[in-house]
Amino acid sequence: MTTPTPDIRLVALDMAGTTVADGGLVERAFDAAAGELGVEPGTPDHAEKLAHVRATMGESKISVFRHLFGTEDLARRANAAFERSYGELVDGGLIAPVPGAREAVEALAADGRTVVLTTGFARVTQDAILDALGWRDLVPLTLCPADAGGRGRPYPDMVLAAFLRTKAAESVAQVAVVGDTSYDMVSGVRAGAGLVAGVRTGAHGDEAFRAAGATHVLDSVAELPALLRGVG
Repeated sequence: MTTPTPDIRLVALDMAGTTVADGGLVERAFDAAAGELGVEPGTPDHAEKLAHVRATMGESKISVFRHLFGTEDLARRANAAFERSYGELVDGGLIAPVPGAREAVEALAADGRTVVLTTGFARVTQDAILDALGWRDLVPLTLCPADAGGRGRPYPDMVLAAFLRTKAAESVAQVAVVGDTSYDMVSGVRAGAGLVAGVRTGAHGDEAFRAAGATHVLDSVAELPALLRGVG
């Protein structure tokens, strides 16, 4: 990569699909949420809703369920079932770091950059993931939609909350946003981030990343420290 990179001081990293490999747990947890509301596997309704879940990976989960089920009460019921099921799967040891992810975070910190982990999950689920991986002390700040006023991706709120709360950068141009979905890219672009990178370890691919405004596409978050050092 020969394109000059900006002076990045703050890095907002997505979790599931970017730094965390969850092996399709989102879809398994969705099945539990759908079942809670009477949506039977194998039906056209289930297939349609699952397709929407796949298409909106990276978006705040409560927002996804509001779209799928129409009312706030049903959305909250579905979201509670989803979070409960996902948490149980996490507790069962069914997640792992993306290879090289922890080392990348540590390298970024060693280079003097502040790293924040962000997610579209609720805080209870984010904490379960952090505990399962032993990542509680890995970064100085973790954010979920509720920490940024309730709006998750594709809104820029979590990126801007990281910028305001860490005070690690003087300008949003010194912020990098990295994720595995087009929603991560849109949130970074809307926040004015100087670098917006998609990684090929999760839900979406190069075409979706570029269409959403990605400045870079990486095979993995493991490549990020070298990119920010201007190497490779």
